[in-house]
Formats: sequence, C-alpha cells, structure tokens
Amino acid sequence: MGNLAAICSKLGEFRKAEALEVIVLEKRRKLLGEDHPDTLNAMGNLAVTSSRLGEFEKAEALQVLVREKCSKLLGEDHPDTLSAMSNLAQTYSNLGEFQKAKKLKILVLDKRTKLLGEDHPDTLLAMGNLAATYSTLGEFQKGKELEVLVLDKHTKLLGEDHPRTFLAMGNLASTYHQLGELQKAQELQVQALEKHTKLLGEDHPSTLSTMGNLASTYHQRGELQKAQELGVQVVEKQTKLLGVDHPDTLRAMANLAVTYNILGDSNKALGLEVEVLQKRRKLFGNKHPHTILAMQNLAMTYELLSKQEEMEELQQLIEDTKKSL
Repeated sequence: MGNLAAICSKLGEFRKAEALEVIVLEKRRKLLGEDHPDTLNAMGNLAVTSSRLGEFEKAEALQVLVREKCSKLLGEDHPDTLSAMSNLAQTYSNLGEFQKAKKLKILVLDKRTKLLGEDHPDTLLAMGNLAATYSTLGEFQKGKELEVLVLDKHTKLLGEDHPRTFLAMGNLASTYHQLGELQKAQELQVQALEKHTKLLGEDHPSTLSTMGNLASTYHQRGELQKAQELGVQVVEKQTKLLGVDHPDTLRAMANLAVTYNILGDSNKALGLEVEVLQKRRKLFGNKHPHTILAMQNLAMTYELLSKQEEMEELQQLIEDTKKSL
C-alpha cells in the first residue's frame, strides 16, 4: 500500500496518495507502535504529501514530531533525522517562516557535506534547498552561486535528463529571473520545460510549475500574449490537478491577473485577485507575505479601475498589517 501511495505521488495524484498514507500510518501505529522506524517513515511520507496539497500546518505538526523522535531514537546525524529536518525546513518556507527554514537548511547541508561528501545526491538536494531560501530572502548572489554548483554537479553525476538535473535548471532560471538576467532565465526555462514535458508529462505538478515560471519570464520580457497563453493553461491544469485552493494554483492565478492588467483587461484581473486574496487569507492568515502581496496586487487593480475608495481602504489595511509584523 505504501508503494502504491509513492506511485500516486510520482504521478502527481496527491489526494489518492494521502488517502493511502493515512491508512498505512494508522496500521503501523497499531501494529508497530508510535516510535518504530517504519511508523516514523509513514508519518514523514504523509507529512510530505500534506505539504504538496498545501496543508502546511498539518505537515508541520507531523514533521516536528518526526524530527523529535528521529533525533531521540536515531541521533542527530542519522540520514532519517536529516531528511526529517530537511522536510520540516521546507514546510517552514511554505509557511513563510524563512529564517527558521534557513537555519535548519544550513544545519542539514553542513551535516550532509561532512557525513556524505559534497557530491552525494542528498547533499546536492540540501544545497539546492538552501539556495532557494537564500533567493526568497533576497540573497540572490548566494542563491545563484549554490545553484550553479548544484546544476553543474547534477549534470555531471546524473546526466541532463535526470529529474533532479532539470529541477536544478529551473531553480537557477528562477534566480536569474530575480537578478534581471531574463534572457538566461528564459533559455533555461524553455529547456527545463521541454525535459519536464517529455519525461514527466505535461500535467505533472513540476511541469506546470516550470510552465508558470516561463510565463512569468515572458511577462517580464514584454511577450505578453505568450505569457497570457501559458498562464491560462497553467491555471486550468493546476485547478484540475491540485484544486483551486492550492498555493501553486493561487500563485498561477495571481501571475495571470498581473498579465491581464498590463494587457488592459483589469476586470478579468479583478476577479482573479479577489479570489486569490480570499483564499490566501484563509490558507495563510493576514500576515503571510503571500497574503500581503495579494492585497498589494488587488489595490493596484482597484486604482486601474478608478475604484478609489476600495483602493484606499485596502492600502490602509496593508499599512496596518505591516506595522503589526
């Protein structure tokens, strides 16, 4: 049953995977006890799937427990403990707790480098995860340096067509985008999208994420029709695959709304942005960076539509929220 859940996850069928993993965890708890390694493994698998479904608080609760138990039973340097730390760090990132994520990711990278060596796949994964957090925190040069190293090592060790290689390609492209190196970003994203589509299929979550990133780069380069076409495709596919409440779907909706605004279709943008803000408030709360960004985008659309009262009310809310952080 656990193997079937893993297959469902690889296919992007996360709801099916979750249902199976809940059963596996319940049975292992009953048969083996709470502290058995197989039970902890099942708990960790369910947490990862919860995270992929955007259920980050559920994932955090499980991952904190797994990390504590692994540290106590196996020791801080055990591979399972380091995996638990890594997964928890990623959930902290998803919850907007980036400093917590950074601290854990540095610890994981240091331990894996010492225990496994710099070229081990798990070390490279830790390197890529830390690079992503650097970029999120605006430390783009640090992120870029790590991502260039990760892509080079993955290409040499695993080959160009390995999923980890084109994931690294996409991560580096995103950092190029943040640094304003849009031509480099686009070239890598086109290449990464081709490989994702060929090897994982066009409906896989990683493929759709790559497609969304390319749409964003097209947008930044002024290729707005291309950005709109890809953006609509991503929103439709992610809504069908992940559901309209998933963070990835909401990000795609927000990006498409920005493109609509620039194309002069602010009424379409307004509908999307109102929905994004409502759902992010429910999912993350008012103080999460993603929610604040949604408020800012909606305020801009109100201004474009000459909805002065709504814009001023929202801007005041943004200021009050930022003061309370």
